[in-house]
Amino acid sequence: MPGKLQIVEGVSIAEDIASNWQQIQSFQARPGDVLIATYPKAGTTWVQEIVDLILNEGNEEICRRSPTHERMPFVEVLHMMKPGPEEVNAMPSPRVLKTHLPVQLVPPLFWRYKCKVIYVARNPRDTVTSYYYFDHTITFHPAPGSWEEYLHRFMKGDVGWGSWYDHVKGFWEQKDQHNILYLFYEDIKQNPIHEIRKVMRFLDKDLSEEVLEKIVHLSSFDHMKDNPMANFSAFPSDVVDQSQYKFMRKGKVGDWKSHFTVQQNEMFEEKYQQQMHGSAMKFRYDI
Repeated sequence: MPGKLQIVEGVSIAEDIASNWQQIQSFQARPGDVLIATYPKAGTTWVQEIVDLILNEGNEEICRRSPTHERMPFVEVLHMMKPGPEEVNAMPSPRVLKTHLPVQLVPPLFWRYKCKVIYVARNPRDTVTSYYYFDHTITFHPAPGSWEEYLHRFMKGDVGWGSWYDHVKGFWEQKDQHNILYLFYEDIKQNPIHEIRKVMRFLDKDLSEEVLEKIVHLSSFDHMKDNPMANFSAFPSDVVDQSQYKFMRKGKVGDWKSHFTVQQNEMFEEKYQQQMHGSAMKFRYDI
């Protein structure tokens, strides 16, 4: 049976996540934790791999020690899969963790302890295109329905983890109040070494150009797609069922063009202008 969504503090959240809300909000963040925060399908796994490679100085063998979701646990689904809360609490510092929660729902201890947060935003057209296919695999979300239906749901924020517009704006508006490095998917695609260098400095590491070039290669889409420790093939199938669509699909900028009709694009742009009016954020749909 497909999952359901419910509203938690004004945000659409999967019922399976919302049922554990108290424990999620009381997550025991620690000083030194690094949190990778994104709206779904914005390059989360990509940046997780980049961060792990930076922290381990480009050592591919160490970064293949276990699958991504075990190396960098997913804060709001710890009760649904391993590693669970006990294993995560026992992990040595510094831990790297992941969340898709909007800024106002991130467990408060992350802010109290001034944890480093790396946020990645991706243009909304490619995000909804990728999320549509991904929502065919997530067992705790409702069935996505037709592309047209899904597009309308996305624009209303009636998808898991809520409104894309609110999510990207929320972290953007808080980036100067907290220890947040704000990145754009398209920038990493266009100039990976430049953006990886930003992450390296944010993490207080100093790596040689040779190591940075190696990280660019090891974190490339083609390399990660063939890496069982990074391509989500080891992710529990009762949570993400990849029998129809694979987790790593294309990783491109501009794939939305093969999905949007002219009418859908005009409708989407109108909604975008309404929702993002007054924001200084600029997104690119091509590189």
